[in-house]
Parts: sequence; C-alpha cells; structure tokens
Amino acid sequence: MARDETGGHGDRLPHLDVLRALLVAWVIGGHALLGYSAVGGWAYHEVAEVTFDPHVELVLVAVLGPSGLFVLGVLFFVAGLLVEQAVERHGTAPYVRGRVVRLGLPWLVSAVLVWPASVWLAYTAAGRRVSFGWVLAHRHPLLDSGALWFALVLLVYSVGFVLVRRWTPARRPRPARPAGPHLAAAVVVIAAASFVVRLVFPARSGQVADLHLWQWPPCLGLFVLGIAAARSGWPRHVPDGPWRRCGALALLTLVLLPALALAAGVHDASRDLTPYLGGWHWQALATAVIESVLVVCGSVVLVGLAERRWGGRAARPPAWIRGAFAAFVIQGPVLMALASAVRPLDSPAEVKAPLVAALGIALCFWLGARLPIPAGGHAATATAR
Repeated sequence: MARDETGGHGDRLPHLDVLRALLVAWVIGGHALLGYSAVGGWAYHEVAEVTFDPHVELVLVAVLGPSGLFVLGVLFFVAGLLVEQAVERHGTAPYVRGRVVRLGLPWLVSAVLVWPASVWLAYTAAGRRVSFGWVLAHRHPLLDSGALWFALVLLVYSVGFVLVRRWTPARRPRPARPAGPHLAAAVVVIAAASFVVRLVFPARSGQVADLHLWQWPPCLGLFVLGIAAARSGWPRHVPDGPWRRCGALALLTLVLLPALALAAGVHDASRDLTPYLGGWHWQALATAVIESVLVVCGSVVLVGLAERRWGGRAARPPAWIRGAFAAFVIQGPVLMALASAVRPLDSPAEVKAPLVAALGIALCFWLGARLPIPAGGHAATATAR
C-alpha cells in the first residue's frame, strides 16, 4: 500500500486532513474580511476603496477576532503532532530536503514574485502608479510573502527540531496520560513569553521576511506541545479529561471576552486596541494571557473534536481536502484579484467583503484541487513525501 502523510502504509488520520482544510478555509475568509478592515492585517486594506462601519467592525472583532488568536496555533500544534514520526520514517536528510522544497521554495517564489505582483495589481487597480520593482524593494516589510510567512516559520521550526532532536530522549509511544499540569504550564510559559517578546515586537509589527516574531511564542509553544503530546498518542486520540476541561475553559473565555473588552473601553477597534498590542501595559499582559489560554485550549479542543467527528479509517480524501495546501498557497493572488475585480461595484464593505471571502474560498479550493502543488507543505501535513 502507498505511504501517506500521517505515518503508516495506508493508515491515515482523516480527521487531521479535514481539520486542515477547514482551517485553511477560515484563514482565506479571514484575510478577505481583513482587506476591508480599518484595523488592517491584509495588504488590500492599504488601497481599500471602502471599509467596514466602525460598529460593524467592532462586532466582527468580537465574534471572529478571538478565533484568530488560536487558529494558527492549531496548525502548528498539528505539525508538532506529526513531525517526529515523519523524521523517523524518512530519515533526517530526506526530511530536511523535503521541507526545504515544500515549504522554503513556495515561500521564496511568493516573496520575490507572486505576492509583490499581487500587491502591484491591487495598487494599479486603485490608480496608484507604482512599479513591480518598487513594491518588491520598498514596501514594508522587505520580502513580504503574504500568507506564506507561515511556511517559512514552519520550516525554521522543523529544521530546528531536527537539530535539537539528537539531544532529546528517543520517542517511546506510551498511553495517553492526564495532561492538566502540562497544559497549564504551557499556558503560563506562552503568556509570559508573548508579553516579553511584544515589548520589542508589538503585535502587527513587521520584520524582514515578515516573520511575525510577535506570534512566535504561541506558534512555537504549540509546536513543542504537539511534539510532547504525540509521545502520548494524541494524534489518534485526545484523552477525554483534557479535552473536556479545555473545552469548558475555552468556551468560558470566548463568552466573557466581548463583555470584558467593552468594560475595558474598547469601542472602536481601529482606535482603542493600541495598548493591547504590546508594551508595558496591563492590556498587553491581559491579551497575552487570554491568547495563551485560547491557543492551548483551542488546539486541544479542535483536534479532539475533529477526531471524534471524522476519526477512523478512511479512503483517499476528496480532491478539495487534498488541495488544501495548494489553496493556502494561492490565496494571496486570488484574493487580491477578486478584491480588485469588485472594486468598481458601488457597494459597501459589508457587501464586498463577504462576497470576496465566499468567492475566494470556493476559487482557491477549486484551483487547489487541480494544481500540481504537493500537499506535503502544510502544517497539518508535517511529513515529507
């Protein structure tokens, strides 16, 4: 039987395939909405012809914002769940070569060609006379690759794991154990590291290659937590105890968060969020703690929920699921082209943004199922074929 990306000969983990695809769809839709947000977060907002009404944007931040705190963490958590098994199966050198090709190459092509061209297209559609060379060399941050910063960071983590693995104990699969203390420790460490890092690199700050250093504490923390959880068999079954406790804590946090934000004086997302982004502010510390709770608990909950809903043996996944990584790779040019195409429409952001999001998700997955982009590059497919 043919080997698959999850660890055996035909022994797939279908719930991770489905979870990966759903999270990719969320990311694509979220980027489309951010393009029309006054807060920003996606390059189209630099030239957006309309933006959300402040009251609508506040509702979107309250409803969708918290999920944005942990979705990427889930992808890094799943990558950690699978990475050690991948290295053992393929060997160190083949694994690293595979990661460079499937993560590093898409990032490089995006950074020097695809994403600058996409931004140039949006600028041109907006009537800004800039050259491709200007976008490539002068737009901040240098070597911005759009959504593909994720691939570069995952490559760094994967190669880093290979380098330190020789000094760690060999993997010995063992029955899952109660993990309450381990998860609590992860929350504390990620929160503290996030607060400290954001004293230097505030949230939404840009660095060369758009490395999102302000997101490294939760992303790296979940990657390491995934490696630890894999050694207790979590890729195939998240224990009921931790899953239920994390679910209760995540739900409580999500319910209370909008009320706490309003009580703290957040009434305009584009104006009132600055102290929450970093620095010596109690708001920045509170953000780090809440984000840490959500990223740890949300990762456990979503992986466990996917296992309970879509677990078990399965045949070859459908094309749209297999094309999830390709959909992730091409989302930048697709979303920028769609936003530019609907630009002439005399409609508010409340109409354009959902339209671009829906069309973007559908088109990215339709194309992703047909493009010859290897599926081994995504976080949820942490192995190299």
